[in-house]
Amino acid sequence: MDRIAAWILEKNPGLDGPLAADEDLIEGRLIDSMDFLEFIDLLEDVSGTSIDLQDVTIDDFRTLNRVQERFLSPSGTPTG
Repeated sequence: MDRIAAWILEKNPGLDGPLAADEDLIEGRLIDSMDFLEFIDLLEDVSGTSIDLQDVTIDDFRTLNRVQERFLSPSGTPTG
């Protein structure tokens, strides 16, 4: 998660301090449409798996907690 949080902070240099694990990344515009595919690539690299965009929803990317649960935990990691 450190690598993911660092990427988000790098894209948002105006943020003060660390990201809260339950902070809404979408509503807070911390990940925008221009960076979304880069974010997917990062998640694929960190998780070691491919993410099929037809198998996910925007809510899967909403918070760091949800990203951890959906893509980085053994029970939530997508296959493919």
